[in-house]
Amino acid sequence: MGLLRGVARTAVVAGTATAVSNRVSRRQAGRWAAQDDQAAGQQQYAQPPQQYAAAPAPAAAVPMADDMSSKIDQLKELGALKEQGILTEAEFAEQKSKILGA
Repeated sequence: MGLLRGVARTAVVAGTATAVSNRVSRRQAGRWAAQDDQAAGQQQYAQPPQQYAAAPAPAAAVPMADDMSSKIDQLKELGALKEQGILTEAEFAEQKSKILGA
């Protein structure tokens, strides 16, 4: 009878261990699946939104006088910035050449 009792006890322990192991495996698989779902959801929101190029502005016919007065206004603004010390002489000259060359 001692041998039978030992075999039965081993069977009970092995069965219990198998059941516990399977339960732990299922629980862990469920946790991993939830983490994967959560990570996929966060990754979806982490992607930057698509940016579209702005439509080019239609070319408008600007009379010559308006163009010249606009350049003069820009030069006056540059002169004021230079007098305030915001622009250096080199920066002023560079911006002035851009305005006059355009």
